[in-house]
Amino acid sequence: MTVSGSTTDASGASSLDIRGVMAALPHRYPMLLVDRVESLTKDERITAIKAVTINEGFFAGHFPGRPIMPGVLIVEALAQAAGVLAVESLGLAGSGKLVYFMAIDGAKFRAPVEPGCLLKLEVEFVQKRASVCKFSGRALVDGKLAAEANFTAMIADPPQG
Repeated sequence: MTVSGSTTDASGASSLDIRGVMAALPHRYPMLLVDRVESLTKDERITAIKAVTINEGFFAGHFPGRPIMPGVLIVEALAQAAGVLAVESLGLAGSGKLVYFMAIDGAKFRAPVEPGCLLKLEVEFVQKRASVCKFSGRALVDGKLAAEANFTAMIADPPQG
C-alpha cells in the first residue's frame, strides 16, 4: 500500500521515499541528510540511505583534492534517521513536533565517507519515553562501519516566534 510516500510490507515494516521523509522531518536542502527509508519497524529500528554526492556544498572545503564528508554531518544524518523513527513510532507526523539533539555519546569514526557512496544509516531505539528517546546508530558504506554513536533526543514543540 502506498500513502504519501510510504509503503508497508507483509511484516509490517514500512519504507519511505523522499516525500515521506520530508513529511516526517522539517529539514530541507541543504540540511536534509536522509534520502529514503529502506525499512522502518515502529518502536524498534530504521534503515535509511543518504546518497553522498560531489554536489554537496561542504565538499568544496572539506577537503579540496580529497573530499570527505564531515563526521558531524554523518552523526546528523543518523540523528535525522532517528527523528523519522521517533516521529513515525510516536504517531507525530504532521503534528509540528520537532526532535532536538540533547546528547551525543561514544561517537567513533572508522572510515572516510567520500562522494559516490551510499551511506546506510541504521538506528535503533535504546529507550523510548513520551518526550525523551535514546538511540544507537551506525553508518555503513558497502557493509563496512564508517561511524557509530549513541545519542539522546527530546520531542518538543517548535519555538514560538
